[in-house]
Amino acid sequence: MDSCQALFDRLWQDYTQRLCPSAQKVHGLLEEGQPLINDHIALRTFALPNVGLDKLARPFIALGYEPKGEYTFEAKKLNARHYEHPDPLMPKVFISELMVGQCSTTLQSIVRDLVANVDDDALKGSDFLHQGRLWELDWQTYKTLADESEYAAWVAAHGYGANHFTVSVNQLNNHDSCQAVNDTLRQNGFTINESGGEVKGDASVFLEQSSTMADRVPVQFSDARHDIPGGFYEFAKRYPLPDGELYQGFVAASADKIFESTHQ
Repeated sequence: MDSCQALFDRLWQDYTQRLCPSAQKVHGLLEEGQPLINDHIALRTFALPNVGLDKLARPFIALGYEPKGEYTFEAKKLNARHYEHPDPLMPKVFISELMVGQCSTTLQSIVRDLVANVDDDALKGSDFLHQGRLWELDWQTYKTLADESEYAAWVAAHGYGANHFTVSVNQLNNHDSCQAVNDTLRQNGFTINESGGEVKGDASVFLEQSSTMADRVPVQFSDARHDIPGGFYEFAKRYPLPDGELYQGFVAASADKIFESTHQ
């Protein structure tokens, strides 16, 4: 069986090569002589029996991860859950799924057709988590999905892979807040997600977060090649709870805006 580290190494390789090449530059700007601590990664899928959230969670559960918080994003028609490993040094995993049945009949039909041929064998083990798209998709279909749901279009185009990794701001000495990180990145040409404010959350909810806007990356569709939003980099600072332990969950109102890092 994979070790946790081997799986995250492969997810990182896919993320930096296919979805967010600029992540390497972020490391160069923020590293302080030791590897950056990854607070969490996020994965996306469709809430359909053969490809739903639970299928994506299986490889992590096999490595000892346990389900923790549950989240609902009604406007975006998303459900999500986060998972934690007994080893606190292992990143948390945040998995979301589009509630396809709540979408238009057009979107439902498209998505069900896309994933119809994804069988359980394709989702055995953990390799599928960083292998991208498991179906064919043409450019017009992508645009039709994007008109209704940026999230649906993103999953349809990119398939599986981490849409973001997250720097733990708590470990940094030269940056004591997400705002300080944002300032450094903006000075170096990055665009910051300003939806809901540059920094989402604060000490009152025990978590502050910010993120870059997604890299535009080339995607080969069945009939054309186009640059579309790929992955982004997030930054999280966690605050201690009354018992002194750092808060380990997520804040739905903040996560809702982080999703928009991949919007056009």
